[in-house]
Amino acid sequence: MGIKYASIVDHPIDEVFAWHTRLGAMRRLVPPWQPMRVVKETDSLADGTAILGLPAGLRWIARHDPAAYEPPHQFRDVLSSDGLMTLPPRIIGWWRHTHRFSDVGDGTTGMHDEVDTTVPGAMLRSTFAYRHRQLAEDLAAHRDAADAGVGPMVIAMTGSSGLVGTALAAFLSTGGHRVIRLVRRDPHNADERRWEPGKPAADLLDGVDAVVHLAGESIAGRFTNAHRRAIRDSRIEPTRRLADVAAAATGGPRAFVSASAIGFYGYDCGDTVLNEDSPRGDGFLADVVADWEAATASAADAGLRVVTVRTGIVQSSAGGTLKLLRPLFAAGLGGRLGSGRQWLSWIGIDDLLDIYYRALYDTRLVGPVNAVSPEPVRNAEYTGALAATMHRPALLPVPSFGPRLLLGRQGAVELAEANQRVRPERLDALGHRFRCMTVTDALAHQLGHDPAPGVL
Repeated sequence: MGIKYASIVDHPIDEVFAWHTRLGAMRRLVPPWQPMRVVKETDSLADGTAILGLPAGLRWIARHDPAAYEPPHQFRDVLSSDGLMTLPPRIIGWWRHTHRFSDVGDGTTGMHDEVDTTVPGAMLRSTFAYRHRQLAEDLAAHRDAADAGVGPMVIAMTGSSGLVGTALAAFLSTGGHRVIRLVRRDPHNADERRWEPGKPAADLLDGVDAVVHLAGESIAGRFTNAHRRAIRDSRIEPTRRLADVAAAATGGPRAFVSASAIGFYGYDCGDTVLNEDSPRGDGFLADVVADWEAATASAADAGLRVVTVRTGIVQSSAGGTLKLLRPLFAAGLGGRLGSGRQWLSWIGIDDLLDIYYRALYDTRLVGPVNAVSPEPVRNAEYTGALAATMHRPALLPVPSFGPRLLLGRQGAVELAEANQRVRPERLDALGHRFRCMTVTDALAHQLGHDPAPGVL
């Protein structure tokens, strides 16, 4: 029982081991398709404790074994119990996970995971394929930043508890950067500051190198007057006020990176290929995005480098569209939407993190940047790829009245039925490397279907 899994990582052993010691490492390694979340990361690989949340309030307690701690070559965690809600995971019997690292020359590291457990290895293979790929690609992104001359940064972030913010904060932390979360409650520690969106404190951004502004009401939902108002009110004025504070900060940020959306181009763009210089389109979301981006003007006028990240349809099984579609397709009830001819401009969540990271340090990026894959697909191609990844048929087309019942007519037209063929031309011009070039690769990685060549 259990599993042994190994791969070669193109980074020195000290760097690989150090990555595992940093805040955010566990969040980067827990597969998004699994029903667990990180409650507490360990404060020490030598003798600390990590806690994972499971369904129904259950807890997985991982205690690190001091006797097996041999930096930079090894550490080990063991399943433990601490209270009634931690007993059910012990039903599996036992779990002892040994992480080994070996210097294999030329600045590369052998990564070896050995899990002694009652769980069959076949059930664990996808988890370790995911973990090893995440580590290698995250380290590659941090090496790109280091090669560009980037040192440790202090980054203030709004929306850090959302889908993108949670992942981005963990990703930046494992790169050695300090993330200061701007929260709307009393701070819990020195890495949090209270942010009042309607009236941010004048010193909110003092001493930070850059700002990532992600906060905003989800656009998903029925497009009622109240929902439309919440979408606008949570974006435009808070962005304007945060930009004003950034512009006046003492020892404040040099870069202001704000979320945006490809909704700027309108919702029915046909086969026209859209880039960052394409004109603003029609519709409620186009109006919101245009005003949202314009709200950063005071930061730009003060000399900050402002980047607005026009994001496509994010692919993550932990949230968003893919999380909604996954159970439907798993039941064999998925299929194209309407004709299936509409273009879908997508982006894998880890590629989105890389784009935000680059926006923080690459001074050549200014203004709008399309955060989409270079390979947009039609809706029928996307649903076909999702069905194939999940080994299910995609035979039942979704009639247009379905989304309209859930989202209302305007929501269905501007969200579910949107037709946007967007290209990341500014990133392409810089030779930006994407982790997932095809939607099939992105879906396989997010759903646990990566190939597993590292199994011993």
